[in-house]
Amino acid sequence: MSRSHITTHVLDTGTGRPAAGVAAALHRLGPDGWEEIAGGTTDDDGRITSLGPEALEAGTFRIDFETGTYFAASETETFFPSVSLIFELTDPAQHYHVPLLISPFAYSTYRGS
Repeated sequence: MSRSHITTHVLDTGTGRPAAGVAAALHRLGPDGWEEIAGGTTDDDGRITSLGPEALEAGTFRIDFETGTYFAASETETFFPSVSLIFELTDPAQHYHVPLLISPFAYSTYRGS
């Protein structure tokens, strides 16, 4: 299986380990609003390498992560029941990697490679 155009990696900074089992959905902003185009769940290494098609046109995208469900599984209280990341895909020739670092009361992200 080939890698999708957009991938993600979720790391739990509270435990220092990959966040396995986090559900995520990829949406694209169109003329009628947000449309879900793909979804997946992080593997044992906290990665989703098949989040969407192999190629996408330029546009605005959003990944919604179900962090509350992830933390609830370990009976950990969290302030953020979900995290939504909105970003611009400007060059269809590039791969877009969107990592997410989570802890029960904070999160951060960056443009990966």
